[in-house]
Amino acid sequence: MNIIVCVKQVIDPEAPPSTFNIGADSNKAEMHGVPPVIDPYGEFAVEAALRIKEAKDSKITVISLGAGLSREVIKKPLAMGADGLVLLEDEAYTGGDSWSTATALAAAIQKIGEYDLILCGREASDTNAGQTGPGIAEILGLPCVTITRKIDITDGKAKVERVTSDGYDVIEMPIPAVITVSNEIGEPRYPTIKGIMAAKKIEPVVWKPADINLDTSQIGEAGQHTRLRKLFQPVHEGKCEFAEGDSPEEAAVNLAQKLREAKIL
Repeated sequence: MNIIVCVKQVIDPEAPPSTFNIGADSNKAEMHGVPPVIDPYGEFAVEAALRIKEAKDSKITVISLGAGLSREVIKKPLAMGADGLVLLEDEAYTGGDSWSTATALAAAIQKIGEYDLILCGREASDTNAGQTGPGIAEILGLPCVTITRKIDITDGKAKVERVTSDGYDVIEMPIPAVITVSNEIGEPRYPTIKGIMAAKKIEPVVWKPADINLDTSQIGEAGQHTRLRKLFQPVHEGKCEFAEGDSPEEAAVNLAQKLREAKIL
């Protein structure tokens, strides 16, 4: 089997808010002093691919998109056990929405040519949109199931368990197909020392827009179908009032009165 996994380099979602800020004019988050990471749901997708590879002889190719991608970060799927890495790396790819990102990824997948399964994380931690995977499926004309917790491949079909609010659905579909993976799949494995050393020797393939037959007007910020109106960090403020009184009883009455005024009681 040929499996393609799409991953994304993001701001570390575990980093404290003090380590990043949002430009007043750019509407872009900038991080200071904390290295980026592979999106956590992307790691779950890599883990799902590796489990399929363990059960069925497979080749795993990882694709990522962006500019100035950290080789140390973006090679983590290789250290986990993936076989190849394709980077769509150019300033033209940046600033895009789910659709322009899906357009570039789908074009790269078409260039790769051989694929039975395309795996993505259920959503990226920086946007939480969950639209890129279904977008790839739409562009390539493939069936798609989202938010899966288990994948079995048998007789040219994928049998998956899709997470729902009250349990899960079991869905069977033909392959090739696109599947987005949730954390219920199980914890991603840690890279081994052997895997890390092997990843260092693998050079990623880098494709510019022209290499995947796309014009720069179709990708990145220029190819957006949506516009971000405002990105901001919420401000949390607290206020404390004391219910005073000459006696505990009077303080209790005053407290009850304040709670009623606040419509808590």
